[in-house]
Amino acid sequence: MTETAIYNGMPATHLGEHGWMKPWSGGNGGNCVEVLKLQDGRIAVRQSTDPEGPALVYTVSELSAFIEAAKTGGADFLLA
Repeated sequence: MTETAIYNGMPATHLGEHGWMKPWSGGNGGNCVEVLKLQDGRIAVRQSTDPEGPALVYTVSELSAFIEAAKTGGADFLLA
């Protein structure tokens, strides 16, 4: 049996249903971001209201850079 290659935009269901977490949930009416730590260290992200939709796949460095920038206001323009 061959393994399915993991790629950005793949159907999240191809990554399985177990292990997804909602680290940023609460107070937003159920619209949550879910994350899954992959075996190779990358992180998959999906929308909780569309669990069969696409998964965005990031390296730890990419997601870390985004989180650090958001902490320092680098993404504030998205809220304006």
